Order: sequence, then C-alpha cells, then structure tokens
Amino acid sequence: MGWRCPRLENRPPHHFPARRDDCGNFCGDFILSAVARQAGPLSAIDCRWRGYEMPRTKIVCTLGPASEDEETLRRMIRAGMTVARLNFSHDSQEAHARRAQLARRIAREEGTVVAVLQDLQGPKLRVGPIEGGKVSLQAGQRFTLTTEEVVGNSQRVTAPYPGLPADVKPGDRILLDDGQIELRVLKTTRTAVETEVVTDAVLAEGKGVSLPGVDISLPSLTAKDQADLAFGIEHQVDYVALSFVRRAQDILDLRDLMAAMGAKIPIIAKIEKPEAIANFDQILEVSDGVMVARGDLGVEMPAEEVPIYQKMIIRKANEVAKPVITATQMLDSMIRNPRPTRAEASDVANAILDGTDALMLSGETAIGSYPVEAVRTMAAIAETTERHLPHEKWLGHSMETHAESVTQAISLAVAEIAYKVDADTIVASTASGTTARAVARYRPRVPIIAVTPNVRTQCRLALVWGVQPLLIQRTQTSDEMMSAAIEAAQAASLVKEGDLLVMTAGVPVGIPGRTNMLQIRRVGE
Repeated sequence: MGWRCPRLENRPPHHFPARRDDCGNFCGDFILSAVARQAGPLSAIDCRWRGYEMPRTKIVCTLGPASEDEETLRRMIRAGMTVARLNFSHDSQEAHARRAQLARRIAREEGTVVAVLQDLQGPKLRVGPIEGGKVSLQAGQRFTLTTEEVVGNSQRVTAPYPGLPADVKPGDRILLDDGQIELRVLKTTRTAVETEVVTDAVLAEGKGVSLPGVDISLPSLTAKDQADLAFGIEHQVDYVALSFVRRAQDILDLRDLMAAMGAKIPIIAKIEKPEAIANFDQILEVSDGVMVARGDLGVEMPAEEVPIYQKMIIRKANEVAKPVITATQMLDSMIRNPRPTRAEASDVANAILDGTDALMLSGETAIGSYPVEAVRTMAAIAETTERHLPHEKWLGHSMETHAESVTQAISLAVAEIAYKVDADTIVASTASGTTARAVARYRPRVPIIAVTPNVRTQCRLALVWGVQPLLIQRTQTSDEMMSAAIEAAQAASLVKEGDLLVMTAGVPVGIPGRTNMLQIRRVGE
C-alpha cells in the first residue's frame, strides 16, 4: 500500500481526514515525507510519472535560461509539466519562439501534450538602467524617480512613465522590487518625484515599481503588449494571460484586439490589483480563466489578506468551471535549494485542497538551479495531497445547487454516477473543451479522459484539473465517437479490458455546448 501517516494507520484506506490537520502536521511532515520518498535518481523518477500516476493538478512552468536546453525541458515534461509559460516581461521574442517550439516538439516525442501560455507584461513599471547594474540606498536619504532617460545612480533613477508625477502626491508610498524597497513621496515636479528611502536596500536595474492605492492612468495594453500579442498569434499560443487587469473592460479590449488580428484565444485574467478584487465577478464573467498572481497582489495589498482572496478566487472560478492557476513563490526557496521548506509544501497542498486547477512555477524553473527537482517536488506534493481530496464534499455541495444548464446537470450526473458505480474512468467527448471542464469542476475521484477531434482543444485542456486530453478522428455519430474514444484510450494504455466507463457527449456530435448524453460502458463488451 505504500507509506501511510502513522496517525492514519488504523483507519480504512478510503478514509479522508475530517479536518486538514487530522494527522497533525499533515501539510508539513506528511507532504515532505512524500517528497523525500521521491528523491531517488532522477532517471527513475522521470520514468515513474506516467498515466494516472501523474498528478491531477496541472503544473505550469515558466521557461527561461535554466530550462531552455532540450535535456532539462524533456525531464521537466516527464516529471509532470503540462503548461509552458512564456513570460514576456523578460527575454526576446526569438527566445520565446525557440522555447515554445522545443516544448511542443518534446511533448510530441513523449506522447503527451503541453499547452503554451503567453503572459503579456502589461503596464508594469520598471526602473531604468543603473550605473554598475545596482545601487545601495540608505534609510533617510533623498532619492528621485525621474521620467527623463538617465543612467541611474545613488541619487536618481528613471521610471519610464510620464504620468508618474501627476499620479502620486506627498505621503504616498512607492514600492520597488516587489515591495522589498519602500519610498515615501516628499514632493513632485513636472518630470520627477522626490522621495525618502524608508529602509536600507540595494536596488538593481529593471526592478518593478508599484504604487499601492494609486489608480495609474496607463492603458491595460501597452504598445509592447500589442506587438507581443501579434507574435503569440503567429506562433499559435494556447492561452494569453493579461497582466494588471483592473476591470472587465480590460479583458474585452484584449478580445477585441485579438478579433481585429483574426484570432480567438482563451484569455487568463491575472488578479494582482485591488481594483481586480473589487471587480472580480465581472472580470471572471468575461474571462476564460484566472490566475491568482500573488506576487504583485501581495505588494498592492496587505500580505495577510492574500490567502483569503486566494480562496475566494479559486472558489468562484470552480463554481463556473473556469480554470484557475495559483502562482508566485510556490517553491521559491528551490531557486537556490534542492528541497522545499515545510511552509512551501503546506502552501502548495492547501492551494490544491482549495480547488486550484494548476500550480505555477516562476523563477524556480526560469532561472533556478533546480528546475527539474522543482517540477518533481511539485508533482510529488500534488499527488500526495490529491489522495486526501474531499471528493464527496465537492459532490455534496454541488448537488445542493440548481443546475443552470443541461451541460452542468449532465456533468454533475456523470461525476455522481462514476462515484456510485465505482467506475474506473470518465470519458468526455468534447469539441470546445466545455464538457471536460464541466465534469472536472466536480473533482471526481476517477480520472477524466477528454477526447476531441480539435488539436487546439486538446492542447488547451492540458491546463484543466484531472483531464487527460486525447486526439481522435472526427466522427459522424455518437456510436462512432464512443468507439473511437475507447480505442484511443486503450491505445494510450489509459483503459483496459473490463474497465467500467462513464461516458458523456453531445448529440449531434461535434456541436460545441451541446452536452446531453450519458452512457455507462464496460470495455470489451
């Protein structure tokens, strides 16, 4: 049966803890013990993550200098990476194109799918160049942010935003380097903001500038974003993430820009501003998914409020079956160390228990010293935590609410029947991905295989919790579709003779949003 927590030793195997702390340090000792057991040779571990031993929670990896060589990227994919994030706040378009092409090629060779997520920089303010690359600041000294283009020093640095002096006033706080450096505004001129440094610090060039509580007058899409979006469309990215979303109109503006460029790509709204929290329901309604971008959110808001908003965002995204990514500093210490802290293990586990679809690694895989180990660790924590997901609780809460559509009702019935008949697998036929997302919303105990004739849908489902997407040929009838689905699943070694399947689809076949059929089949009969 494998290792079990001693405090759960006398409980039946199917028992889930009544509370998350039922076995003491569940998210510390328990999770880290699981990670330690995975710490054998990487080659052995890489080969282990196959089929349903892969975690159901998806893993988004930011690609960068530490993960752009073929061997490292292949091992990351084998370890559990399902989405490649291209961070357009850094690096050139050419570098991103090279990484995306490599990730897709390796995924094909490995017989799996990796989605490509383009993360637009948005109106992120960054300080300009500094003589020597960095400068030391002393508490109490005067320091000027100027809109003029200068080479920075210990007295001033460029903040390339002409509206900065007009947007701030004496007494306002300005935070640099993700909140590590605090400045207090003393006075402003037409082209500069004079501040006082609050604590000793070292400022490096290119670090971010945050203005908590200030509604900056920058557009949600910069000229750079528009150029990068055109590049992303050309390279057929699967998702586009919009940074610093403040209101629903920001998403609609991006969608209109895409349409003008002849594209229709799902949009992930990054929630990292207080305004986005205030307008979250409207933003969620017009987005295709959301990201809890905890880094900038924790700079803009009190850190102690971030966990509460994280839970709210995840819960509301789950309710409407839209994928949600929890991001930033998940395993931050693994940028430098081969093992996570107990707090990081708990953080990852609790995001999964909250219901996140995906977990994101940023610097850990982009610039860290242990990119493969970070993915492997994330997968180990996820797999261990998923054994303790309260599946019945998800189903119970869902059954208490009124279904808002036939698709929602059928999807709930699929999850409930799979539980009651002890099915081996759920198979969802989907043209657009809606059916698979709707089923995944209920976090069924059994795996979900999504079969689709659309390669774009197959790639996009790589972000959705618990879904294994497979590509099949287009079919004309529901019987043909069911047979093709079972054949594809058998060919991928995901089902075998005698397995009991709960299958769902839409009739007529191939029309998006028409989920209306449920069937139980046993493979081979």
